[in-house]
Amino acid sequence: MKLTDFEALSFDCYGTLIDWEAGLSAVLTPWARARGLDITEEQLLTEYSGAEAAAEQEHPADLYPDILARSMRVLGGGLGAEVTAEDAARLAGSVPDWPAFADSRGALTALGSRFKLIILSNVDRASFAGSNARLGVEFTSVITAQDVGSYKPSQRNFDALLSGAARLGIAPGRLLHVAQSLFHDHVPAKRAGLPTVWINRRHTRPGWGATPAPPAPVTPDWEFPSMAAFAAAVAADSA
Repeated sequence: MKLTDFEALSFDCYGTLIDWEAGLSAVLTPWARARGLDITEEQLLTEYSGAEAAAEQEHPADLYPDILARSMRVLGGGLGAEVTAEDAARLAGSVPDWPAFADSRGALTALGSRFKLIILSNVDRASFAGSNARLGVEFTSVITAQDVGSYKPSQRNFDALLSGAARLGIAPGRLLHVAQSLFHDHVPAKRAGLPTVWINRRHTRPGWGATPAPPAPVTPDWEFPSMAAFAAAVAADSA
């Protein structure tokens, strides 16, 4: 199977197209320093990952800003550090400020000339609108956790993706899911029968960062270190 055999690409947004670790760190690191915590940025992201994953599983109907605020309060409790209402609100409202990876816009523009582009994201509509302004790309379809009423890795989100693809007339087997997170995306996507591309943004760093470790072994069909490398591979397949 070649990359050019597909009709559509579905994307995770945060971690894949938007640098969510940089966005989280921009709020969490100054907070940790102000509280006198002796913790590295990487350790802070790792601690945060569990708090957010638990919040999404336990409160699937909450909007993402509420998940962020809840996760920060849990993080502070676990680290023994105060989280004020202002601290929680700062993280809750930070998503539109999270930067896009430098290669996201160009890669999406190139890919959009060949494929339908779909977003499947653990976010709310308003927050995604801020991120989409940074990406500068028109997606064929946007499916958020707010729309589904649950957060990845719930299988409900991938059921919604497959149903949405069918409504768009995308033939079975012609949708390719593209994501950074093995935990949130690749394990449930494979369970749903989707082929996947791993955009391994952390290929130069050990550990999982702000994403929990995958709960089961998973083997993506393709792996690239960046969106630019993925788009270049598609172009090469087209030649």
